[in-house]
Amino acid sequence: MAGKEPLLGTLKACILSIQAAGSSPITDSCPHLASFCEILEMIIRKGIKQSVLGFKKRDYWHWLEQLPQQDMCGKLTQLSVTIEKVSSCKKVLTAQGRGRLFLRLALNKKLLGNTIQHLAHTPKLLEWYDPLISVLGNEDFMEPFRSMMLVVTEINFSLDLENSSFLDDSWLLPVCETYETVPCRELGMVLRYLDGRIFIVEVLSGSQAEIDELVLVGDIIDEINGISLRNAQNGQAGTVLQKLKGKPLSFRLIRWKWQDGTLYRPLIPYLKVIQEKLPTFQVQHEPKHLEESEDSYLQDGRVMYVLQYLGQVSVGLYGGKEVLEKGIPKVLEQQAPFREVLFDVKETEVIVKEKISSKVLFHYSYSEISCVGRRLDNNNIFAFCIMDSSETVEQSTFLCLAFETHSAIECEEIIRRIAAGFKHTEWFV
Repeated sequence: MAGKEPLLGTLKACILSIQAAGSSPITDSCPHLASFCEILEMIIRKGIKQSVLGFKKRDYWHWLEQLPQQDMCGKLTQLSVTIEKVSSCKKVLTAQGRGRLFLRLALNKKLLGNTIQHLAHTPKLLEWYDPLISVLGNEDFMEPFRSMMLVVTEINFSLDLENSSFLDDSWLLPVCETYETVPCRELGMVLRYLDGRIFIVEVLSGSQAEIDELVLVGDIIDEINGISLRNAQNGQAGTVLQKLKGKPLSFRLIRWKWQDGTLYRPLIPYLKVIQEKLPTFQVQHEPKHLEESEDSYLQDGRVMYVLQYLGQVSVGLYGGKEVLEKGIPKVLEQQAPFREVLFDVKETEVIVKEKISSKVLFHYSYSEISCVGRRLDNNNIFAFCIMDSSETVEQSTFLCLAFETHSAIECEEIIRRIAAGFKHTEWFV
């Protein structure tokens, strides 16, 4: 009579915890997911026989690669397509990383039960397992394990499969975010290459990256416009950016900060090496703007200015900064009711929302704004001009929109940020 296998009991408890979580689908934010994956991997890995010569350490990915590639009709199975997808992924470099990516893919595609079924019907691959110490090579343990995999197949998983660049190192996955910016001359990020990873070690003052307020010192550039930079060589990011010159850019960033606000643990060895080579290096906790005005307002994770919208007037056929000298007084002369608004200076545009309802009042890209500035006699009021969209191109006139800030410092900052958008944005036709 076979003894008990403690790992199967632990796996069952993990599955019950995931089911009890109640949320559907199960995402990477599930607190029980990492433990489940770790136990699952321990079971699949346990008792794998190693080669006598020992040139190559066997792992479960190696037998996954050898599963039958075709069904009875000679067609590629969904399982074989999944294995091929893992094999071609450039973000995982080791057998351990590929095995883990496969398990995550199999959870999303409900393939784990099918995978174990294939293994059970492939005697040549079952010989990889020692029947005395393994689960998959032991008939008494294999049956309850297969049953649990069928239960797992009924659970709806939706895992971020692009978040795979640290699967070689850990089941603990980092926080990933997308940073999108317009074509520009210089982003203003100083990079350091370490063991195939690209670290941001400095964000230059006044640069597009600083203005966009998403890039933090200590983050890793994982992709640019879908091009993986895992295992990158020195200068590779620059080469990719040169090829993308004139196109909008989308960066996938791996954050140094984990979900609980602490340092993402697998990064600790890397950051220690960088600090030894660059003694002044320190991770950046927040964008500079988040440390500033108490008159700001947080919405959807972004800090916005709370301003008074004073109104707008037509300033004629010319939209240069000189018209602001007359445009702002004309707005004030109207004595229109002021509206409290949220003013958001984004990566490529300016968005103004009504504070009470969050309704978008204005939405202009930098290419639509002809000028921005303020009068010398009132340091709290600024304005910008845009072309009146109600007019035809032949009879186009400009509108001056005026706003009042809480302080001269805040007013100057908003003008500076919009002006920086002009400076760093380079539109290509």
